[in-house]
Amino acid sequence: MSKINYKSVEEIELIRESSLLVSKTLGEIAKVIKPGIKTIELNKLAETFIRDNGGVPAFLNYNGFPYSLCISLNNQVVHGFPGSHVLTDGDLVSVDCGVVKNKYYGDSAYTFGIGEVSDDVKTLMRVTKECLVLGIEKAVAGLRIGDIGAAVQEHAEKHGFGVVKELVGHGVGLKLHEKPEVPNYGKRGAGIKLEEGMVIAIEPMINAGRAGVKFWDDGWTVSTIDGKASAHYEHTVAINKGKADILSTFSFIEEVLIENR
Repeated sequence: MSKINYKSVEEIELIRESSLLVSKTLGEIAKVIKPGIKTIELNKLAETFIRDNGGVPAFLNYNGFPYSLCISLNNQVVHGFPGSHVLTDGDLVSVDCGVVKNKYYGDSAYTFGIGEVSDDVKTLMRVTKECLVLGIEKAVAGLRIGDIGAAVQEHAEKHGFGVVKELVGHGVGLKLHEKPEVPNYGKRGAGIKLEEGMVIAIEPMINAGRAGVKFWDDGWTVSTIDGKASAHYEHTVAINKGKADILSTFSFIEEVLIENR
């Protein structure tokens, strides 16, 4: 079993730099993601922006993944392929992005509602984002991995939503996926102890219906078993005493979304 790699203050700053480039890339996506655009165009935009800013797309060729973004539509949970699909009014789109810069990784995801989405979808998006906030509140030194998962699970299930169990958050650093795994379910007080120097990606994947998922023959795409919508938000955070240090941000995205209202 590989061990947890604890990060120095300097290393955390490098991960912050990569995470902010991810955040800015998602901000660029926010400017153009609307009805009529093909998802492959979003992928091209992201790759160009990342490279122009001194980074490399972390997902491209990762274990053979052929794109710079994971773009997951409607009932797709994660790891969807960009392609010729044209976004239409009412679509729900999770965009997951990773960057490597100065050898360190950053990782973040945001779910966009395209045009006018239904109230049910708006509720799913809101609750999933709240799950992320509640999980991050538990990402402090002295608590345990189970405290994060329990916070996410309780909030999602309170709203009648399904929590994906087959996919988890993870450590981030010199690799895109490091120890420890960070499930979105769990028991308070269980699991490994959180300590300063740990950097983790917390990423609730919440289904409107049942928790179950199916894995596609493409080897990547994961969708809900019942065909209902799924939402996904992710931040890279450093464990601290008292309060987590959130290394990625949604501010670039949300500034754009507020302007475009």
